[in-house]
Amino acid sequence: MAAPRVELLWWSGCPSHGKARTMPQAALTEAGLDPTGMETLQVVTEEEAAQEGFVGSPAIRINGTDIVAPDDQPPALTCRLYVRRDGRPGPLPDPADLRDALAAALTRS
Repeated sequence: MAAPRVELLWWSGCPSHGKARTMPQAALTEAGLDPTGMETLQVVTEEEAAQEGFVGSPAIRINGTDIVAPDDQPPALTCRLYVRRDGRPGPLPDPADLRDALAAALTRS
Protein backbone atom coordinates (compact mmCIF):
# COMPACT_ATOMS: atom_id res chain seq x y z
CA MET A 1 0.00 0.00 0.00
CA ALA A 2 1.46 3.32 -1.08
CA ALA A 3 1.27 6.16 1.38
CA PRO A 4 -0.87 9.06 0.18
CA ARG A 5 0.68 12.46 -0.42
CA VAL A 6 -0.33 14.70 2.47
CA GLU A 7 0.26 18.44 2.23
CA LEU A 8 -0.29 21.31 4.63
CA LEU A 9 -0.53 24.70 2.96
CA TRP A 10 -0.37 27.73 5.23
CA TRP A 11 -0.03 31.47 5.33
CA SER A 12 1.95 33.20 8.09
CA GLY A 13 -0.79 35.78 8.69
CA CYS A 14 -3.08 33.12 10.11
CA PRO A 15 -2.29 31.94 13.66
CA SER A 16 -3.90 28.49 13.36
CA HIS A 17 -1.26 27.00 11.06
CA GLY A 18 0.84 25.75 13.99
CA LYS A 19 -1.98 23.64 15.38
CA ALA A 20 -2.94 22.58 11.87
CA ARG A 21 0.51 21.04 11.42
CA THR A 22 -0.14 18.51 14.19
CA MET A 23 -3.51 17.35 12.82
CA PRO A 24 -2.25 15.49 9.71
CA GLN A 25 0.73 14.15 11.63
CA ALA A 26 -1.60 12.63 14.23
CA ALA A 27 -3.91 11.21 11.56
CA LEU A 28 -0.97 9.65 9.71
CA THR A 29 0.35 8.10 12.92
CA GLU A 30 -3.12 6.79 13.78
CA ALA A 31 -3.29 5.16 10.32
CA GLY A 32 0.10 3.50 10.85
CA LEU A 33 1.90 5.78 8.40
CA ASP A 34 5.06 7.85 8.80
CA PRO A 35 4.06 11.40 9.77
CA THR A 36 7.43 12.80 8.70
CA GLY A 37 6.42 12.32 5.07
CA MET A 38 3.93 15.17 5.28
CA GLU A 39 4.83 18.10 3.04
CA THR A 40 4.38 21.72 4.05
CA LEU A 41 4.10 24.72 1.78
CA GLN A 42 4.05 28.29 2.97
CA VAL A 43 1.98 30.39 0.58
CA VAL A 44 3.48 33.87 0.50
CA THR A 45 1.99 35.76 -2.44
CA GLU A 46 -1.41 36.14 -4.06
CA GLU A 47 0.13 34.64 -7.20
CA GLU A 48 1.13 31.50 -5.26
CA ALA A 49 -2.37 31.34 -3.76
CA ALA A 50 -3.86 31.40 -7.25
CA GLN A 51 -1.39 28.84 -8.57
CA GLU A 52 -2.11 26.43 -5.69
CA GLY A 53 -5.86 27.06 -5.55
CA PHE A 54 -5.28 28.17 -1.95
CA VAL A 55 -8.49 29.62 -0.49
CA GLY A 56 -7.16 30.23 3.01
CA SER A 57 -4.92 29.03 5.78
CA PRO A 58 -4.61 26.31 6.77
CA ALA A 59 -5.44 23.91 3.96
CA ILE A 60 -4.79 20.18 4.06
CA ARG A 61 -4.64 18.23 0.83
CA ILE A 62 -4.42 14.49 0.33
CA ASN A 63 -3.23 13.36 -3.10
CA GLY A 64 -3.81 16.90 -4.35
CA THR A 65 -7.40 17.21 -3.13
CA ASP A 66 -8.44 19.56 -0.33
CA ILE A 67 -9.98 17.50 2.50
CA VAL A 68 -12.84 20.02 2.66
CA ALA A 69 -14.10 21.22 -0.69
CA PRO A 70 -13.60 24.99 -0.86
CA ASP A 71 -16.74 25.46 -2.96
CA ASP A 72 -16.47 28.62 -5.06
CA GLN A 73 -14.12 30.57 -2.80
CA PRO A 74 -11.48 32.49 -4.74
CA PRO A 75 -7.78 31.93 -4.00
CA ALA A 76 -6.51 34.39 -1.39
CA LEU A 77 -4.09 35.03 1.43
CA THR A 78 -6.57 34.81 4.28
CA CYS A 79 -7.51 32.73 7.28
CA ARG A 80 -9.87 29.92 6.44
CA LEU A 81 -13.11 29.26 8.26
CA TYR A 82 -14.26 25.66 8.53
CA VAL A 83 -17.61 24.34 9.72
CA ARG A 84 -17.26 21.28 11.90
CA ARG A 85 -19.66 18.37 11.58
CA ASP A 86 -21.55 19.56 14.65
CA GLY A 87 -22.13 22.95 12.97
CA ARG A 88 -19.58 24.96 14.95
CA PRO A 89 -17.31 27.27 12.95
CA GLY A 90 -13.59 27.19 13.59
CA PRO A 91 -10.14 27.86 12.15
CA LEU A 92 -9.31 24.16 11.66
CA PRO A 93 -11.05 21.35 9.79
CA ASP A 94 -12.97 18.74 11.73
CA PRO A 95 -10.56 15.91 12.63
CA ALA A 96 -13.16 13.43 11.36
CA ASP A 97 -12.99 15.05 7.90
CA LEU A 98 -9.23 14.52 7.90
CA ARG A 99 -9.49 10.90 9.05
CA ASP A 100 -12.19 10.15 6.45
CA ALA A 101 -10.18 11.73 3.62
CA LEU A 102 -7.07 9.80 4.64
CA ALA A 103 -9.02 6.51 4.89
CA ALA A 104 -10.54 7.12 1.45
CA ALA A 105 -7.09 7.77 -0.04
CA LEU A 106 -5.76 4.57 1.51
CA THR A 107 -8.57 2.48 0.04
CA ARG A 108 -7.86 3.91 -3.42
CA SER A 109 -4.12 3.08 -3.26
